[in-house]
Amino acid sequence: MPRIKLIIAYDGSGFEGYQIQPKGRTVQGELEQALSVIHKGEAVRVHASGRTDAGVHASGQVVHFDTPLGIPDGRWAMALNTRLPGAIRVLSAETVPDSFHARFSATGKTYRYIWHLSDVISPFRRYFTTPSLGVKPDVSRMEEGARHLVGTHDFTSFCSAKTDVEDKVRTVESIRFERHGEELHMVISGSGFLYNMVRIIAGTLWMCGKGELDPGDLPGILAAKDRSRAGKTAQAQGLYLENVRYGQ
Repeated sequence: MPRIKLIIAYDGSGFEGYQIQPKGRTVQGELEQALSVIHKGEAVRVHASGRTDAGVHASGQVVHFDTPLGIPDGRWAMALNTRLPGAIRVLSAETVPDSFHARFSATGKTYRYIWHLSDVISPFRRYFTTPSLGVKPDVSRMEEGARHLVGTHDFTSFCSAKTDVEDKVRTVESIRFERHGEELHMVISGSGFLYNMVRIIAGTLWMCGKGELDPGDLPGILAAKDRSRAGKTAQAQGLYLENVRYGQ
């Protein structure tokens, strides 16, 4: 049975996250509903590289599903996009080997976090950036703090206490900051991320930028393996899953 890999983008502001929930609208639910229509009412399970929380966006989420249909790769995007809400778009589709798995075959991910630094945030960006509330951060302090997080560490202090994952060692490959007009972007890449890890890193580095936390405290926060030592979890609407890497 052919296995199809999709790259999708979505505006997460109208969903209760990616993963199907007992109640509420989800990205996975919309995808599976559209696939069910194409498959004449048959249920089709979609597997993703990982879940995103309510309000979190994606510009490069990867999913896969198995299908008995012989639809050419180039027609899957059109077939699905005509049945999906406008907040979800299929960007590309390709047939992949049965050994491919959107989650377990992934070797790295890149996320982007965006703060809006203007005193007045555009109404067209209110669901897609986190307002700075008048704060003008010292980006050099954020960069200094970020350098302590790059590498392989136990990120218990930067993981939600709600997680049931026992091994919290992850590798952060890079963290960089970009200025785009009135927006400050944090781009972070790594081998994988724990639940809320990127948002907690963003919230902690924001505290460094505001002068509420010394960048030199980051090694101690890592070593403490204590969630209460790190900063607040940054708001969901500023976060984007930008890219999922497979292979080298």
